[in-house]
Amino acid sequence: MTKFAAIDLPREHCGIARIEGAVNHLRDSASRFDAVRTGASLLLAALVAALLVVTNEVLDSWGEGHLLAGWVLMWLIAFVGMALLATPARRAMVLLRGSVQAWSEARRRQAEDEKTWNAALHDARLMADLSRAMNGIAVEDMRRYR
Repeated sequence: MTKFAAIDLPREHCGIARIEGAVNHLRDSASRFDAVRTGASLLLAALVAALLVVTNEVLDSWGEGHLLAGWVLMWLIAFVGMALLATPARRAMVLLRGSVQAWSEARRRQAEDEKTWNAALHDARLMADLSRAMNGIAVEDMRRYR
């Protein structure tokens, strides 16, 4: 007499499925990441924290009778600071991001130029091409200044 054993094994490992899910979640989170917005938020938080520290120092010098008014003033300064400093913080981060991108692009071009120049030092044909290209650029510059 034959007996069958029905074993239902999962088709994929549970641990690997969790790791793949975590990797997909991290990939999705990284694609939604906005560096300008995050940087602006951090800058805004730092500025508002500095305002609150100054306000707290002023409140420490007040007497005990004005404690409630001091807390109200501190929260008022916090919210007004967030409202007024949000736009300048975002602009500062946009300018910073643009300057970092321009700097990295300039470094990349400089590295490419260095690589091309080093290759041209060993290849006469490439050096001749570069010489003709640079001569053409010089002629164009002279035509513009006439």
